[in-house]
Amino acid sequence: MAQLITDDLIDLELSGRVKEEILDEMIHMLDRSGVLIDASRFRNAVMERETQGHTGIGFGIAIPHGKSDAVKTPRVAFGVKKEGVIWDPSGERVQLVFLIAVPEKQAGNEHLQILRLLAQKLIDEQFRNALLKVATKEEARQLLAAV
Repeated sequence: MAQLITDDLIDLELSGRVKEEILDEMIHMLDRSGVLIDASRFRNAVMERETQGHTGIGFGIAIPHGKSDAVKTPRVAFGVKKEGVIWDPSGERVQLVFLIAVPEKQAGNEHLQILRLLAQKLIDEQFRNALLKVATKEEARQLLAAV
């Protein structure tokens, strides 16, 4: 995971007030860091995936993702919304968001491997709580390097 998340892909104070604003912030992070060929096409892929099923996985975590030829290389953007944001119709509030960007050609293996690694680690309550308490991007990156 360490090679997939860089400091410029971490935001410890997401400002969006609703899910779509959070996703736009995170897509912008990916675009600014040079991960995307076309941010608009990647956004469409992410929003299309959101219509297929909820990406909130419980425990205050969401793992939205997009597979698209608008992505140059696999990356994960990580964001924290301390007060939480309603992510799906169940009303669950999400505080930790991992946005996975994967090129369409690598979608099968890469996408599933990233999801599996994240899900395994995020089951651990101590790990989740530690992520919510990080004060710097460096602390977050070090924790996420263990995934």
